[in-house]
Amino acid sequence: MAEEPRRKAPTAREARVVRTERITPHMVRIVIGGEGLASLQCGEFTDHYVKVIFAAPGVRYPEPFDMERIREEFPREQWPTTRTYTVRAFDPDALEMTLDFVVHGDEGLAGPWAARAVPGETVRFLGPGGLYAPDPDADWHLLAGDESALPAIAAALERVPSDVPVHAFVEVADPAEEQKIACPAGVEVTWLHRGGRPVGEALVAAVRELDFPAGDVHAFVHGEAGVVKELRRHLRQERQVPRERLSVSGYWRHGHSDEAWRAVKREWNAQVEQEQEGPAPA
Repeated sequence: MAEEPRRKAPTAREARVVRTERITPHMVRIVIGGEGLASLQCGEFTDHYVKVIFAAPGVRYPEPFDMERIREEFPREQWPTTRTYTVRAFDPDALEMTLDFVVHGDEGLAGPWAARAVPGETVRFLGPGGLYAPDPDADWHLLAGDESALPAIAAALERVPSDVPVHAFVEVADPAEEQKIACPAGVEVTWLHRGGRPVGEALVAAVRELDFPAGDVHAFVHGEAGVVKELRRHLRQERQVPRERLSVSGYWRHGHSDEAWRAVKREWNAQVEQEQEGPAPA
């Protein structure tokens, strides 16, 4: 049997760190910019994301940076690593993109980099992708997630029409992790403080206890995979929210590294879909 041709490596864009800001104790905002952002197709969705590229430790790549050349000339263990981050904001006139990073000391890859990043530093990324934006015709909106979903939730709140009801729930570690978000008049974020409780416990309880308004809801539920699975089941089976009115995704999974989660995410999502929706009709 002939081998399938290897997929061509995607083309990376290059930008520079313009400025950084520690917006909460565990959230760092990085603004990148430059001509590498020209003609970038970004703005249609509020969950736009990019894959930030990180070099393998101790490895330098030839210039100009070329993912295809790297895959051809370097062993796999020396290929760059990517981490996915939501585009918090994009200014096409200034050619600036804002990315927010959750930082837990020296834990992980992207967080420690963000904590040390300085203006002028090179940043390479792939994308953007994205699928969700608040439907302006919905009767009301439900937004729910943890810190990983906060940039997308904040971007969505800035896009929701001012006369449409919104219930937004964000679970964070404690009051110090709350952020100021430009919400439509009359809309407030319900901040849920985790404290010592398991991730998602407060979020699941808040959504379950919500007195759902009448009418068509457009829901965005993202964050830890197990929590998202539980909320998806609740919304589909108990609240009877149509599947097409849900944007649900596990951004990360407790106990799994980013690489380990990405390796099984597609299969895991398919299994959840089958469990909660049943087998496809014959």
